[in-house]
Amino acid sequence: MFLVLHREGEAEATRWRYEPKKLMSVEREDIERRTSRHFAQFTQDVLQGNSLCRRALLFTYLRREHPKVKFEDVDFGWDELKLEYSRQEYQEMREGILGALHGDELAAALQQIDAAMEDAYDDVEAAGKAELPIAG
Repeated sequence: MFLVLHREGEAEATRWRYEPKKLMSVEREDIERRTSRHFAQFTQDVLQGNSLCRRALLFTYLRREHPKVKFEDVDFGWDELKLEYSRQEYQEMREGILGALHGDELAAALQQIDAAMEDAYDDVEAAGKAELPIAG
């Protein structure tokens, strides 16, 4: 999964690979302090669209590139920041539902996943190792 920031007026989006299990302990602890959530809850809240959690995640990635950035300076339009699954993650989801759903339900789910896969980022670095972003 990727955290994607595409500010209005910018030609290119900035894309960071979001792998909760790969965040450093100092980053996870900082996120927990800033959001008042344990890390597993934070990962769920990021996926569900919690604004504070997404801001904390963006801050984490921005701080890696610009160590002096302050949390208070991190601001974005809601339509400028999103999470995107890669083509490989959609493929993993597709394979997962093949045995779980049947009939019309399966057909509808496959149609939705296949449509999303068409525009999804092709994460060649993660080929064969896509993992859904849930911290355990």
